[in-house]
Amino acid sequence: MLIAFHKPYGVLSQFTGDGSPNRALAAFGFPMGVYPIGRLDADSEGLLLLSDEPEWNERLLHPRNAHEREYWVQVERNPSTENLKRLGRGISIQGRKTLPCRAWMLKPQPEVLPRVPPIRFRKSVPDSWIGLELIEGRNRQVRRMTAAIGHPTLRLMRVRMGGLKLGALRAGEWRILTMEERALVAP
Repeated sequence: MLIAFHKPYGVLSQFTGDGSPNRALAAFGFPMGVYPIGRLDADSEGLLLLSDEPEWNERLLHPRNAHEREYWVQVERNPSTENLKRLGRGISIQGRKTLPCRAWMLKPQPEVLPRVPPIRFRKSVPDSWIGLELIEGRNRQVRRMTAAIGHPTLRLMRVRMGGLKLGALRAGEWRILTMEERALVAP
């Protein structure tokens, strides 16, 4: 079985707590035997897949399979075209260059439900949403990439894995994917 879950802010991508105030996946009533495929940090939101089929890990997580993941990233200020090109070419973070990716300004800017707690708001510093499409998923990679170009991440949402979109799934909701949807995840 393959499950799509809209992971809310403040939820760990694991079934047991870690001593922090963050909730664990056990609080959401998933079927027995499933585990998360990959992860999203507790302060990230969006599409997280869970399965009881071990082969999904290799299919979805290994960079050689070039499995796309799309993120919407709310950043401080408006990145220039050159900074978006820098992201696309790859950025050196933690001594290693990221793989090339696709980076663009989201137009129109998405209307996203407010997060609880709300993001940091500064009257004198505008914010904007950019899109990033990656095929790798290093620890806190998106946040480190946007910080490296001078645009710290305020909010991070994964909205697509392969051809499967988060769609209308609300924060905290999950559902078992149909055979057609499974084919969208990794054809």
